[in-house]
Amino acid sequence: MDEHGTLATPADDDPNLVLLTVKEAARRLRIGRTTCFALIRAGELESVMVGGLRRIPVDAPAAYGTRLRTTRQAA
Repeated sequence: MDEHGTLATPADDDPNLVLLTVKEAARRLRIGRTTCFALIRAGELESVMVGGLRRIPVDAPAAYGTRLRTTRQAA
């Protein structure tokens, strides 16, 4: 809660964001950071390098979830 007693908006919910940190992407997927890195290494979750920093496009976690759902429905 902020100083006015309202719930503070998490930084990763900012509609202006283009890229997420691995921690922010993991939070959106409700998984751990290590699991998120494993998904990136496996090519399951899109990511880019910005300098020496790994970043995930803001729409990539939702795209990953959609792929999971369509893959399971097809099986």
